[in-house]
Amino acid sequence: MSTETAFQILNALVLPQWLLMLVAPRWKPTDFLTKMLPIPVLLAVFYIYYLFLEDSGLDWQSFSTLAGIKTLFSQDAALLAGWIHYLAFDLTVGSWMLRNSKRRKVPHGWMIPCLLFCFLLGPVGLLLYLGVRSMKQQAIY
Repeated sequence: MSTETAFQILNALVLPQWLLMLVAPRWKPTDFLTKMLPIPVLLAVFYIYYLFLEDSGLDWQSFSTLAGIKTLFSQDAALLAGWIHYLAFDLTVGSWMLRNSKRRKVPHGWMIPCLLFCFLLGPVGLLLYLGVRSMKQQAIY
């Protein structure tokens, strides 16, 4: 499979879970996906494949400099592996945020922007959620 085809498939793979977390957060299949993390696990398999088994040009010293990272990511397989890394971690963090918000009884309406930002900008969504969670906690006390 070409890296471009894999990119398209893996991008599409994460969308259903993100949509379910946004519109059906309490549905049993959504609960299963956020607790068991089957999609991030599958992404991890692809990550390993593209990083170690495809010709990614992986050189551990590449991680020690910005120029090394730039050179590493000039290889399609390594670039795809980096993107898979983002997809997997953002989805894992979004899943944790949703589980945590349910346990802390954060209204889902407050979670929608947090999840959207996590989907689009990863750490920004996490930071927003931590702020929302903090404000919710302070409102209780």
